[in-house]
Amino acid sequence: MEKLILVKVGGKIVEETETLNQLLSDFSKIKGHKVLVHGGGRSATAIAAKLGIESKMVNGRRITDAETLKVVTMVYGGLVNKQIVAGLQAIGVNALGLTGADMNYMCSEKRPVQDVDYGFVGDVKEVNAGILADLIVREVVPVLAPLTHDKQGNMLNTNADTIAAEAAKALSKFFDVTLMYCFEKKGVLKNEHDDESVISEITPEIFEKYVSEGIISGGMIPKLENSFEAIHAGVKQVIITRADQIHTEHGTKIII
Repeated sequence: MEKLILVKVGGKIVEETETLNQLLSDFSKIKGHKVLVHGGGRSATAIAAKLGIESKMVNGRRITDAETLKVVTMVYGGLVNKQIVAGLQAIGVNALGLTGADMNYMCSEKRPVQDVDYGFVGDVKEVNAGILADLIVREVVPVLAPLTHDKQGNMLNTNADTIAAEAAKALSKFFDVTLMYCFEKKGVLKNEHDDESVISEITPEIFEKYVSEGIISGGMIPKLENSFEAIHAGVKQVIITRADQIHTEHGTKIII
């Protein structure tokens, strides 16, 4: 199987010109097939505020009411996505921006109301990875926005980490996939106050040990759980690293 690297990058990096340009330059240096998944939450919050729409968050997740859905569709599917696509085209990468509704590549259903009503937030149910694979083998680089659709004419806000994991799992039927989660640290740290204390590899056994010792905590726990799930579903490896390290082998490798 041919190799494919799928990079998920957080909103902060793609929303500031300097860091965005650095990211696109680093991403362009990845050899072979690649896919980019982006966020854009800070831009959505800022534009919503200008429009007089209050952003409500619960446990770091955005409550997406009807008005907020309009904003995130505009910002994620339009502003942020097209800035990335245009930036990649400028440096010779033939990128194509997509939401889940485009070519029906990712469908979801509205999250059922339990403890919290998240509004128009989608839980992924179906990924038509063959469509993405056809583009990729034609040397097109998909740039995936954190939006899906429900096949009933409704867009749904969907977590970018989830988009990345679901796309990586589905594409693993066609490619030897490495999933890279990028954030501001060099990897998963043994000591959060020491940026050089990167844990080079995490297995399920090491994960359980570090969670019990409190070394791995907070939002990193679900990120790593999702990483193991992706590997069990066919993704070759998951790497958590800093955005400017995506064309290197640095970071934390998640293996089973």
